[in-house]
Amino acid sequence: MSWLSPVTLTGRHATLEPLYQNHDDDLVEALNDGELWNLWYTSVPQPEKMRAEIDRRLELQRQGSMLPFTVIQKSAGRAVGMTTYMNVDSLYHRVEIGSTWYRKSVQRTPINTECKLLLLTHAFESLECIAVEFRTHFFNHTSRRAIERLGAKLDGILRSHQLASNGTLRDTCVYSIIAAEWPTVRAHLTHLLQANHAAP
Repeated sequence: MSWLSPVTLTGRHATLEPLYQNHDDDLVEALNDGELWNLWYTSVPQPEKMRAEIDRRLELQRQGSMLPFTVIQKSAGRAVGMTTYMNVDSLYHRVEIGSTWYRKSVQRTPINTECKLLLLTHAFESLECIAVEFRTHFFNHTSRRAIERLGAKLDGILRSHQLASNGTLRDTCVYSIIAAEWPTVRAHLTHLLQANHAAP
């Protein structure tokens, strides 16, 4: 068994299931809730490209560089988004949590906070990661606030890091949580969920 293998992670509000092609219809419906692909500073696929995006993520899983999940809203019993472990470093036990999006109707609910708690718990307590990264576009202020509210700290900004789909250059903000910070971050996220004041 490889260091990073498909796993199902279950919480009160959401379940993270290994990504499969049969999630396609629910994910297309989720994309249409808010037309998420129109946000220029994100990389959300258009509905007609969802199957290709699933194939891409599954191929990266086969290569050992990604572990993709479908986010299932437990109350509705349907897929409402996607997230992944990516940029996997199996030698030094580091991962990035990214390529995440949620349908508009579940944004600013406890689902994102719980999903991050599930992913971080698995990363630090089962995979024994030394650090978990988060990356986002400099202009994605909603994502940056959400990452900071998790307790991640800004490591720096990679300037002109990537070329965006609209042809502009992307400055990438890199955040991380390291293993020594995990107990405090875990207590913080658990408190957020118990208080029902989840991060957006």
